[in-house]
Amino acid sequence: MLDFLSINITELSQYFFDANKRIYMVYLFSAFAFTIPVYWLKFSSFSLVPFLRFVFPKSIYTHKSARQDYVLLVINKLVKSALFPLVVITMAPIAIGVSSIIESAFGYMEPIAFSATAIIVTFTVLLFLFDDFTRFCLHYLLHKIPFFWEFHKVHHSALVLTPLTIYRSHPVESLLYAFRMTLTQGFVVGVCYYFFGPNLKMYDILGANAFVFLFNFCGSNLRHSHIWLSWGDKVENYFISPAQHQIHHSDNPKHFDTNFGSALALWDRLFFCHIKASQVNKVTYGIGANYQGYNSLIQIYFEPFKKAAQSLLPKRKK
Repeated sequence: MLDFLSINITELSQYFFDANKRIYMVYLFSAFAFTIPVYWLKFSSFSLVPFLRFVFPKSIYTHKSARQDYVLLVINKLVKSALFPLVVITMAPIAIGVSSIIESAFGYMEPIAFSATAIIVTFTVLLFLFDDFTRFCLHYLLHKIPFFWEFHKVHHSALVLTPLTIYRSHPVESLLYAFRMTLTQGFVVGVCYYFFGPNLKMYDILGANAFVFLFNFCGSNLRHSHIWLSWGDKVENYFISPAQHQIHHSDNPKHFDTNFGSALALWDRLFFCHIKASQVNKVTYGIGANYQGYNSLIQIYFEPFKKAAQSLLPKRKK
């Protein structure tokens, strides 16, 4: 048990040094840098102490909701390490299966004679696009299907947002996202293997997809924060800004089920659930009028199972 705890705590500390994690230190520093122009535009001046109070307000970072996020980060890591290995799903068989299905349908073909650079660019772009689209689709379904919403509601129960709110999720939701990632990557690898052969390589920055790295570098940690960073109407037609994601967390019914996208705004526009930061004046967070609270870790972990089961029961006629 002590070895298990030691290993997982060590792995948690490595999140700050892993470019595939949202709280990678470079992403945190870049988010901090993005708050400087926000502060300057708001107050037309700069003073270090007031600026630090603006960025790290005690009322937010010591809030009960934020304290829950800190604990959930650790407990969820332990839960995933203990339970997820029991659910075996890997990318390789999916990729092989996809490639085999395509070959069965269309026959064998020689790999397309693109240059190595063209193949790398194509593979990297496809990975990013499919990942972003399937992330949008799952997020959309988590809101629209009552059974899944009860688990996703844990994330939306946050009453304040900090960069660690990204880890405020129920293990069931985390498992669904793990399945999504494996299926998506397996599909893209399988398709690209069929057309380009086995020599697939991704453009990466410090081990992360180059596009994902740039997205995270451009203030992604401010998505879960009180810092209102908008990209402006024109850019927000194509990319989801931190402010737009904060709107997604709004407890105002007018904002419910909007801005599901992760990086690209295209999917929200296609599904008519896109809203720009300029259309919103003020945002407070939570689930809204029907919010019943997640006042303890016990409620956070077990209440969703109860409510999800209830959502499957036929509704009584009045």
